[in-house]
Amino acid sequence: MGQGSGGFEVAFPSVKKTVSLAWAALTDTGHRREVNEDSLISVPPIFAVADGMGGHSAGDVASAAVVNRLAELAGRDSPQNAAINTALGLAVTDMASGVGVTDLGTGTTVTGALLAVVSGAPHWVVFNIGDSRVYLLTSGVLEQITIDHSVVQELVDAGRITRDEADVHPHGNIITRAVGFHEAPIPDYRVLPVHPGMRLLICSDGLTKELTAYGIRHFLISNPDPEDAAKALVEAALENGGRDNVTVIVLDVLDIEDSEGSEGSEGSEGSEGTAGADESSAAQDADTGPLDIVHLDTH
Repeated sequence: MGQGSGGFEVAFPSVKKTVSLAWAALTDTGHRREVNEDSLISVPPIFAVADGMGGHSAGDVASAAVVNRLAELAGRDSPQNAAINTALGLAVTDMASGVGVTDLGTGTTVTGALLAVVSGAPHWVVFNIGDSRVYLLTSGVLEQITIDHSVVQELVDAGRITRDEADVHPHGNIITRAVGFHEAPIPDYRVLPVHPGMRLLICSDGLTKELTAYGIRHFLISNPDPEDAAKALVEAALENGGRDNVTVIVLDVLDIEDSEGSEGSEGSEGSEGTAGADESSAAQDADTGPLDIVHLDTH
């Protein structure tokens, strides 16, 4: 199942800027799973992937609850900086009444990017809980923006194993933070300045289990069109084993333009929706006050 847009304008009247985007989103059940417990949302200004936790009840219910709540941010004029926290908290409540959820509850990872005005300019507000990831490709350099909430990441941070050892560690699928299980979600945030030519990859661990960072970079660089890049990444993950559900969003910033006189203009939302399925040195804390969003315009 896939979604995408070849050209989409997001206008920010308060700073008189318009950001042009292109993206593609794709999800696949994989070769070994019967149910796709991944879900995604790709409606400006919000792009996110949630990976329902296998081995627990109703992982698909958990991931769908998260993207359905995040979808409520689409087209909002001025969500506050707590909008993501609120959406995730409401999703935890929604999970409790989901079909197939036991008394132990259910859970999901989530990661994504919200396009917003921060400190007077358009930025990506990147967030994550769990081991789904956001990568940034800029000027040929691939960087992992999010940090996994996982047992192996803690071992790496403590210097007990190397990054290469982490990739094959037997506890690689154990996460230390999730959305769900009747607990308040606690996302990590990073803020990235928006500039033309930057490409974000938002993905579940079904991709990163099968492809190294080198492989991911190869497919992102060799496929300038986001739809081609998304297809190439998913196909490579399936060819390398497809042991898990795999979901990707490839998201390009095409241009940023001045939009004098755009205040008060009206736009229309696109048709994209939800589906069951080194710039970080400038990163800042996401607690930055109101986020001014958004007039949408397709072309």
